[in-house]
Amino acid sequence: MSRFRISIKGIVQGVGFRPFIYNLAKGLNLKGYVKNTSDGVIIEAEGESLNEFLQSIQNKCPPIARIDSIKTDELPLNGYEDFIIIESIDTGRFTLISPDISICDDCLKELLDPSDRRYLYPFINCTNCGPRYSITQRVPYDRPNTTMSVFDMCPQCLLEYNDPINRRFHAQPNACHECGPKLQFQISNFKFQIDETSNPIEAAIELLKQGAIIAIKGLGGFHLCCNAENDDAVKRLREKKRLSNKPFALMSSDVETIRQFCDVSDEEEKLLADRRRPIVLLKKRGNRQEAIDKRLPEEIAPNNKYLGFMLPYTPLHYLLFYYPIAYSLSPIASHFSALVMTSGNLSEEPIVISNDGAVSKLSDIADAFLLHNRDIFMRVDDSVIKAIGNRREAIVVSFIRRARGYVPEPIQLNDDGPDVFGCGADIKNTFTITRGSYAIVSQHIGDMENLETLIFFEETLNNLKQVYRANPVAIAYDLHPNYLSTQWALNHGSRFTVHGYGIQHHYAHIASVMAEKGLKDKVIGVALDGTGYGTDGNLWGGEFLVCDLKGFERAAHFEYIPLPGGDRAIKECWRTAVSYIAKAVSSKQSAVRSLWDWLDFTGFLEKYGRDKIENILKLLGNKQFSPLSSGAGRLFDAVSAIAGVCDENTFEGEAAIALENTVRASRFTGYSEMYPFEISEGEPMIIDFSKMILQILEDIKLEGDKGLIAAKFHNTMVNVITEAVNRISKKYGIKEVALSGGVFQNEYLLKGTVSQLSALGFNVHTNEKVPCNDAGISLGQAYIARERLKTGLQSR
Repeated sequence: MSRFRISIKGIVQGVGFRPFIYNLAKGLNLKGYVKNTSDGVIIEAEGESLNEFLQSIQNKCPPIARIDSIKTDELPLNGYEDFIIIESIDTGRFTLISPDISICDDCLKELLDPSDRRYLYPFINCTNCGPRYSITQRVPYDRPNTTMSVFDMCPQCLLEYNDPINRRFHAQPNACHECGPKLQFQISNFKFQIDETSNPIEAAIELLKQGAIIAIKGLGGFHLCCNAENDDAVKRLREKKRLSNKPFALMSSDVETIRQFCDVSDEEEKLLADRRRPIVLLKKRGNRQEAIDKRLPEEIAPNNKYLGFMLPYTPLHYLLFYYPIAYSLSPIASHFSALVMTSGNLSEEPIVISNDGAVSKLSDIADAFLLHNRDIFMRVDDSVIKAIGNRREAIVVSFIRRARGYVPEPIQLNDDGPDVFGCGADIKNTFTITRGSYAIVSQHIGDMENLETLIFFEETLNNLKQVYRANPVAIAYDLHPNYLSTQWALNHGSRFTVHGYGIQHHYAHIASVMAEKGLKDKVIGVALDGTGYGTDGNLWGGEFLVCDLKGFERAAHFEYIPLPGGDRAIKECWRTAVSYIAKAVSSKQSAVRSLWDWLDFTGFLEKYGRDKIENILKLLGNKQFSPLSSGAGRLFDAVSAIAGVCDENTFEGEAAIALENTVRASRFTGYSEMYPFEISEGEPMIIDFSKMILQILEDIKLEGDKGLIAAKFHNTMVNVITEAVNRISKKYGIKEVALSGGVFQNEYLLKGTVSQLSALGFNVHTNEKVPCNDAGISLGQAYIARERLKTGLQSR
């Protein structure tokens, strides 16, 4: 007989871990105790089967738990008489908090079972599912430290809560019809009529069927919801919510229904059904006429070949599809094939979380409100991902937005280090705190354009610092002097008694991959995005860096071109296209035709007029109004406009997305032909696309297929990257390559690049745990600052 003291760290609170340990110990006739602390779970156990006990902890732990470490110390026998669960204690340290988890199969079965006491209860949950991060105010994760503290459990719920063999043992949000949160329905547009005797869910379903837009309070904030098959409702939501073409998210009751609208691979089906319930980007079914042939309004995702679908993840969501209204012929019938579920916010503001805030901000959009009285402490948007392949039986995903279901799950770093804060970029902002051997990346904060987003940033920072007991001794920030995040860092750095680290934007992109993969030695970093502030004061974005944790060298970049009108050229892609065409003609690549001949091929003269284009051309030499850019995103914009695919970005990346979609919708996927380009020798090497631009114009003149042009352009980009990396590798002797930046959200480009580089013997690393767009910047910032502090390096 032996006695062990076992310390377990990881996501082991709020996930049914203590009842799992209790029942496991009881089954093995062990004596002792288990308790939560703010440092993890502590177990003392004595008996004959301790080795089997330890093995079972690792092999049979609850499905949503994650064990990062187990430490075992043997102690003298104590003579425990029983195995018990004792009260949580706060040790002043930290433990990991579980993300919010979708409703489990057991709770869903009870939700729809007329014989169950929680039948149709919209807040049913257990230790295996339900809210976690969004309701946690403090640690340890116990009911008094959550927004459920205001709801006193009824005798039946309390009995379950205190029963170690019950699925709801210490389920902190445990509740029922009698004692838990309740729904409320409120109409703001009385054009829509409902039966006054209807309960809130019946009322919501009836109004959705009438074409209403309803603001629905969810797990981490409000959604704006309408029937996705109602053209008028979708069009009205598009007009009221946003003027851009940014796609709306969709929700369907099951995967088979989603298949009516999209192709769904085995990998995508697994992602849809995952307990995190992300929005998964799926290819539209196109124009095939099959047994089931359903269409959704084009306004859901204008000019886009993909739709973002998710499955229900709360009981309330399932009830919107399955609630048995009295007049239904079937007791349980799905009321909708698909619902629009887009974030409940005003343009560029954070998602709304309070009832009063929703009514105040969303009344001009929503016709009604489905509210409840369980407060949301931490707002958290839906996550958005895309499946891009398999590796060793695991699905490889590309994050577009990392939030609900994944945050605040940390990223494991390779060793312990100081507490550091990376405050991210201004677009798609996240921040990162490092603590011990973890990097905790915040949920999607949004674009740092207004006071509301800054308040959200600070709220989340204060919460995660408190939860993880973090006290940053360094702050890392972007070099861009006009970024609100940079200004915040410089203004608030005095709070930290700290080192300040200004980290170049694209260096941080590459460092985010290094952090994920545990890389510390030199890598060739290919950072392709739209815009990032360069060390020379220009706008970078087509960058080939040789970097390690000490610093970076700019080995190559796309040639600079002026952006006429600055930010306006980013939205009006045709302006950038004019600049590229003017550059190509001035490079003496064109001896036969004039600039106006080339411009005429694009249709710009007819569409925008000679006077307007002449004004654009006059701007090109004025750096104050036409900043220089090497951005890969701007090149994609220009080619999209030149090819007649998309000449205006109503949301970030729209033209580039449309260009990739043009390839995928064509017969030229897999086509190998490409356009010419030039890479000059020198330090750094300059990549010139003038020949490519003129050849694209020649193809347009010959009425070339847009799909062919798009395919040849993408092939060119893959070969440019391969050629530049190969030259850099020969010079520096480096075989490790890291790819990052928002342009690599382009799956066609990413797969082609990884394939070609891997075939040449390079070890290629990409972002898999955070987005490759600017949402990953904060992780890279924090990683560089943390590693430099450990080695005594100062900011460079």
